[in-house]
Amino acid sequence: MLRQYELVELVKSYDPDADEDALNRAYVFAMKKHGAQLRASGDPYYSHPVEVAGILTKFKLDSASIIAGLLHDTVEDTDTTVDEIRSLFGDQVAQLVDGLTKLAMIELKSKNDKQAENFRKLLLAMSEDIRVLLIKLADRLHNMRTLHFLQKPEKRARIARETLDIYAPLAERIGMQEVKSELEEIAFAELHKEAHDSIIARLNFLREQDSNLVPKIIKALSHDMEENGIHAVVSGREKTPYSIWRKMQMKNASFEQLSDIMAFRICVDDVGACYQALGVVHSKYHMVPRRFKDYISTPKPNGYQSIHTGVIGPENTRIEIQIRTFEMHEVGEKGVAAHWAYKQGQKAEGKQYRWIRELLEILEQASNPEEFLENTKLEMYNDQVFCFTPKGDLIGLPANSTPVDFAYAVHSSVGDTCVGAKINGEIRPLRTVLKNGDQVEILTSKAQHPSTEWDRFVVTGKAKAAIRRYVRTYKRDQFIVLGKEILERTFKGEALEFSEKALVNILPNFDADSIDDIYAKVGEGLVSGWDVLKVIYPAYKQSKLEKVADKVPVLKKVIHKNKKSEPLKIKGLIPGMAVHFAGCCHPLPGDRIVGIVTTGKGVAVHTIDCKSLEQYSDEPERWLDIAWGEEAENELHTGRLKVMLANEPGALAELSNLIARAGANISNLNIVNRTISYFEILLDIDVKDLKHLTDIMAALKGAKEISYVARTNK
Repeated sequence: MLRQYELVELVKSYDPDADEDALNRAYVFAMKKHGAQLRASGDPYYSHPVEVAGILTKFKLDSASIIAGLLHDTVEDTDTTVDEIRSLFGDQVAQLVDGLTKLAMIELKSKNDKQAENFRKLLLAMSEDIRVLLIKLADRLHNMRTLHFLQKPEKRARIARETLDIYAPLAERIGMQEVKSELEEIAFAELHKEAHDSIIARLNFLREQDSNLVPKIIKALSHDMEENGIHAVVSGREKTPYSIWRKMQMKNASFEQLSDIMAFRICVDDVGACYQALGVVHSKYHMVPRRFKDYISTPKPNGYQSIHTGVIGPENTRIEIQIRTFEMHEVGEKGVAAHWAYKQGQKAEGKQYRWIRELLEILEQASNPEEFLENTKLEMYNDQVFCFTPKGDLIGLPANSTPVDFAYAVHSSVGDTCVGAKINGEIRPLRTVLKNGDQVEILTSKAQHPSTEWDRFVVTGKAKAAIRRYVRTYKRDQFIVLGKEILERTFKGEALEFSEKALVNILPNFDADSIDDIYAKVGEGLVSGWDVLKVIYPAYKQSKLEKVADKVPVLKKVIHKNKKSEPLKIKGLIPGMAVHFAGCCHPLPGDRIVGIVTTGKGVAVHTIDCKSLEQYSDEPERWLDIAWGEEAENELHTGRLKVMLANEPGALAELSNLIARAGANISNLNIVNRTISYFEILLDIDVKDLKHLTDIMAALKGAKEISYVARTNK
């Protein structure tokens, strides 16, 4: 553990103007506040904040950051308050410590909720000052270094998993390669001990077998640079066990199949020398196809710059070579900590980092902490695909991204109104997977809105969060409209007065903050119209609704119980919203229909003769008298047919041609039975209404290849 004077000397070594008095006071304050507290290792607890401060000195951070590192646990684990820290050490330190303090007092449903809520607070804090993240990473790094002292395996595993999911990607995002690698290595050893030990053993074997190989390659490359007048420092770097294991998993390859376990780095003075060194390497050694990447002309989103190339190098060995300037190397290893903004007294705002802005957008759109955590995990993983806007701006995206992901990366409003995409000048489907170097032009329309189908193929957290937010908002709006109509019909059917003023008085009864909350709960099926009626009119003991339940055994008559109210009109539908079609009977405009209120899902539309309605015969309060609205009649719906088709050449073609000529489209085809002479087929067809389906059935019955056609609900 660093002693007080040693820590101060370390800070003064790179920052002569550091506040020595404040550093000394913070060191003593942390010791006193943590007092007799012990860590799992048996060491005094204050050794942890001192070690965190020591790690921060390696990042060469300013005095405020070092002091915040010393005090980062005092608010959470002692009786210290943020105001006390503010009075003793100033606003800047207080803000940093507050950003780092976990929400220890918060009462949440699960550990995942708590983890997500803590991460949410960390994100908000680092969006104001990126130093919060640097201190948090130092804190996590020391905790990982002492992870083995924890007795419970499940706790070690949880912390290791959290490190891999959140903190290692965060370190990568700000370019702190050294920190990222160490975090990953310790977590990997904890979570996958056998795989870790196996890779370590193989690396040791390679070192013994090729003990002279690395020095020979370094010497040869150094000679090549010197011969061409390039001042360079060449070094060898072994991939970490975790990165080797990840590559083995991604490529489904064995250890022996990997070609870039050893990488060699050539550091030069300037950018021009980088390309000169690349020319020397490529002119002397055979380049390995598809192994060249130029991150100098197109840097990674975290600012990383380097040229990577694979060659059959000295000693006829297949190697990876990285070429960069000395400055690029410093930034590549230490990331944002390599910049001097802190030493110059400038506030380092996280808002300059685009990825933090995107995480903040996800935070605004998430419905709960767990969804936020899920989407931010997606957003933080390595960018692997680089695409261009028509103006030449570079957009970095995760692998398997689509034009919809690209659209949301450009701007949320572009994603929301996306109707199509041109990839390299050609119109392509929105689910097309983008490739490196693609130029993507997004086509938009003000009439467009996010589709629930997009959620099935987008991969970025930002896109998923925006789509889900739209669905939630739109669904709630539909639930509100539906709930209001249900309440109005319920009261009218009972010949009772309905007013929103009465609803205001009963908000507490339904744990609602507004009238819309009650409407939404009724529309969603969480509360019935009869529940609301009984609260407003408690003396109204027995409903006509309940009487009908006793007197009407025939299902078809249940919906005609209230002659005074008009049927509820079914308007335009979006799948998964407040009103949805039952998959058991495939109702079409022209069918007589009934609505069943389903808890949490709104209203399911069934045909009046659907067999599944029998299960609701004892719950008449869930039945709604509904009718087709004009919007629904103008949309396409799915009709299902059973067809017996001759097993002969051209029969299926004739079937599809007849359906196409009738202006319909086959959305699904399933062969359920096959004989020597016939196929029995289930067909899902997109049609306008019942008449449209009937016309298609008539056309099919006239074909000689078809012996049987009938509508089916199976």
